[in-house]
Amino acid sequence: MSAKRTAPSITTAVLRKLTEEGRAPRLLDVRTPAEFRTSHIPGAYNVPLHTLREHRAELRSHLDEEIVLVCRSGARASQAEQALAEVGLPNLRILDGGMNAWEAADAPLKRGPERWDMERQVRLVAGSIVLTTGLVGILVPGAHLIGTAVGAGLTYAALSNSCMMGVLLSKLPYNRGPRTDISAVIAELRSAA
Repeated sequence: MSAKRTAPSITTAVLRKLTEEGRAPRLLDVRTPAEFRTSHIPGAYNVPLHTLREHRAELRSHLDEEIVLVCRSGARASQAEQALAEVGLPNLRILDGGMNAWEAADAPLKRGPERWDMERQVRLVAGSIVLTTGLVGILVPGAHLIGTAVGAGLTYAALSNSCMMGVLLSKLPYNRGPRTDISAVIAELRSAA
């Protein structure tokens, strides 16, 4: 079993300075298309985590310079880094704090229609299940155990840095949006080289 690597991070301030100087690295945003459309760093390429995992070998031949991986907070970017490192990409960095930090620094953004991010959706669904089963449990013995199972799932999600509820929610039409055309992304990467 191989040890889990952690790519070096890059701060918002450093990335912003590089961008302003015209020396920006390639930015791969691994969030869902819906999250990307809501807001993203200008010049970023949207390659959702599941698409990146599926096409990492194809992407590898078009990513020969420094790459910064971006997600909401850093968790998905870390998973993307692992996947790309497995195909031999050594020049990977993760935006420290992700889009949360970028937005907090009031850095330039390209905005689209507002949508709830995945973490907020998970909190809504998990909280609703726990609240509903807690109330129903007053009348129906054992119903509260569903809420307990959700709590156990959230605990596992925190410990494993993965979230099955988030994966399931990402499959909803609200979160999917148009599928990322990997051929178009690769063509853009090729032409920008």
